[in-house]
Amino acid sequence: MDHRKNDAYFRQRILDDLQFIIAHTEGLSEIQFGQDPVLQDSMLFRLIQVSENAQRLTDHFKASFSAIPWRDVYGLRDRIVHDYGAVDLHIVFTTLTRDIPDLLRELSGGMP
Repeated sequence: MDHRKNDAYFRQRILDDLQFIIAHTEGLSEIQFGQDPVLQDSMLFRLIQVSENAQRLTDHFKASFSAIPWRDVYGLRDRIVHDYGAVDLHIVFTTLTRDIPDLLRELSGGMP
């Protein structure tokens, strides 16, 4: 695998994290999520990774995927990092189960 840190590299890292999130939240209820602090930490970490890798993508790449709300992707990281003790798990769960599959579908589209 080519480990040059370019758009393809960061895109693949994001895709890997999104797939991990989906694999570990599939069929999960919000109650189960709320009762599993290890899973919460894991998912929050993955969301942070998605955001940080998204910030490393070039503007040209992001313009090719203009349907993705890039500012929201970055903003989620800031909320998690700066409000970690007060993160709303309902919002996180909704993001994990509704928004992440959509993001994966969009980003899995053709490579610009």
